[in-house]
Amino acid sequence: SLPFLIYVAASPPRPVSIEELMETAKGVTNMALAHEIVVNGDFQIKPAELPEHSLEKKVRDIVHKAFWDCLEAQLKEDPPTYDHAIKLLGEIKENLLSFLLPGHTRLRSQITEVLDLDLIKQEAENGALDISKLVEFVIGMMGTLCAPARDEEIKKLKDIHEIVPLFRAIFSVLDLMKMDMANFAVSSIRPKLMQQSAEYERKKFQEFLEKQPSMTLFLSFFPSDLPVNCVSLPVDHEKKSDSFITSSLCSTAVQNQAYLKLLKWDHVNRPFPETVLMDQTRFQEIQLELEQLLLIGTVLLVTFSAAGSALVDVPGFAEKIKTIVKVLLSGMSFNLKESLATIGEKVCAEVNSCLSQHGFTPFSAERESVLKGQIQAVASPDNTICKLIDSRIQKFLENYLASSHQKSLPAIPGGLGPIQRELEEIAVKYVRLVNYNKMVFSPYYDAVLGKILTKEESQLVGKSEEL
Repeated sequence: SLPFLIYVAASPPRPVSIEELMETAKGVTNMALAHEIVVNGDFQIKPAELPEHSLEKKVRDIVHKAFWDCLEAQLKEDPPTYDHAIKLLGEIKENLLSFLLPGHTRLRSQITEVLDLDLIKQEAENGALDISKLVEFVIGMMGTLCAPARDEEIKKLKDIHEIVPLFRAIFSVLDLMKMDMANFAVSSIRPKLMQQSAEYERKKFQEFLEKQPSMTLFLSFFPSDLPVNCVSLPVDHEKKSDSFITSSLCSTAVQNQAYLKLLKWDHVNRPFPETVLMDQTRFQEIQLELEQLLLIGTVLLVTFSAAGSALVDVPGFAEKIKTIVKVLLSGMSFNLKESLATIGEKVCAEVNSCLSQHGFTPFSAERESVLKGQIQAVASPDNTICKLIDSRIQKFLENYLASSHQKSLPAIPGGLGPIQRELEEIAVKYVRLVNYNKMVFSPYYDAVLGKILTKEESQLVGKSEEL
């Protein structure tokens, strides 16, 4: 028997300085960011939005208002004072230069020449500064450098004629352009980061363990028992190749069982294993999708069994039933029994409508009652059909994991045909997460499992020799 909790040998807890904690936190944050960029193809940097009535937002708004009020007051003086305006032009200049690539020499010269702060200060002192002309140049340069998606914002800037609101709007659009630039950089580095991120995460995780040696429970999700075919009695004592399945295959089988357990995890009462913690939300989403798909598959199987062969080949019927169930199970935050009762009503109505349209006799009241009862019975944890569908889904996912490096997909078990497309979509997401996690942490898993499997094999050899 394999212990459910596997610990790595660690030093006794020691006092940790604030500096070490901060450094560790920074490393974990960087690791999490790199991981998110790699596994989330839709990852984008977005501007931080403070809660509407939060203290931070109130303080920020007050400070910003005071700054813009001060700028407006300076510009209304006679003669105008341009101290704040020149500082803003300096910030705008830095922003524009930051958008340039090394080859943009002509644009760099233009920005440097027009937004020459020393010259602008001299013009201000001599009363010859034309702010409107400078701002017009800035807007034109922003239009040249921005992404096509920002053309509309640039166009709106040209319609603002008061200088203070215009400065505010310019900085808002510059913030969007910086966001676009950052997201472009992320998309550019993703292929390279994907190659290096596994080593990077493993390195950062090791540093984290070294700084926090008491944090050792990071292999706690291995199954409590080895797979049945993992360690077996020797067939031929003279041939080591026949004695046991190779350790690598055995280790993979144990790990695959462990990853499958993540799809049945009690997220409320049990801490999620550290090595998959950054993907906890993704595993939860997959778990919820599978729970919903299990109910859909069970309702479909019950419905087709009740209707016989009449509706099996009717185009679009299965999709209609799936849509009904999905809508009524949306979010999974409901009373399951009540939802299944409603589903039973809707399914019966759809079955009778479809039977009538295709020249078959609709269900009698008795048959309707039986089908509704079978659908409501799905809520029971001991429901035979539900357990059957669940075991076949789990088997498909297990086979998918085992064949994840092969081109051909495993066959869909019987009864899962109507939900094949949805199941394969979930399996692709799930296996992608698992394979990446293996890429990062397999050295830890293999080292620990190797010792345990060797011990198990030695014990079995000893027992076999006694026979």
